[in-house]
Amino acid sequence: MQKRKRELSITFEKIGTSSNVIVILPGWGETKKTFAYMIDHLKRNYTVYIVDYPGFGKNPPLTEEREIEDYAEGVKHFLKQENIKKPVVIAHSFGGRIVSILASQEKEIFEKILLIDVAGIKRRKIIPYLKQMLYKMLKRVAKIMKRKDWEQKLLRAFASPDYQAIPITMRKTFQNIIQKDLKKHYQQITTETLIIWGEKDQDTPLKDAYLLKKIIKNSGLIIYKKASHFSYLENPILTNSILDHFLKKEE
Repeated sequence: MQKRKRELSITFEKIGTSSNVIVILPGWGETKKTFAYMIDHLKRNYTVYIVDYPGFGKNPPLTEEREIEDYAEGVKHFLKQENIKKPVVIAHSFGGRIVSILASQEKEIFEKILLIDVAGIKRRKIIPYLKQMLYKMLKRVAKIMKRKDWEQKLLRAFASPDYQAIPITMRKTFQNIIQKDLKKHYQQITTETLIIWGEKDQDTPLKDAYLLKKIIKNSGLIIYKKASHFSYLENPILTNSILDHFLKKEE
């Protein structure tokens, strides 16, 4: 019998006292600081919740392997625990993965969705794929020859900075997450959705934005010229202005 994993603990900060609620699901490793300007603007008319995932903020690293579905269940439990019903959700990068799962499972869970340079569309790229295969082969050689020093050198040479910065106990979880293709989940979203994307995003390419616009019903797309993966940070005033328009309730 498989042992049931414990519920992931999602910590959060609550700003504001309005009955209108916005939940921010940040990217992998991000904190409240990257959303400070946005939150300062939104708190005038909304109560804003921003979450910290396990392993980030003040939370200890995970000690067991997890999947993206575990994170989604953790956020769902947090919403229920705080009695948050039909909030507007703002998701950046990794946060989009969670939104795709929750919004596809429960159509009425969010009132509106804002996706900013989100992740979850998996594409096989030849060069990264070959690089990964070479890394695995050389790692096996190092293991056979019992050269642990080689393993560390290979990690520094092949692994991304994000991967190297992750605690060792969370690396398998990170691999599980990035290997999951969530296109089918995004495709099932029916909630009104706005997509914001940086034209020069190197982490989640612009073609993903066009794909999401195509497969998500009732969605719109805004592209920030010359912006990167952190398009909302590079265009804070414009982003707040777009948010005001998007959040405006129908008369």
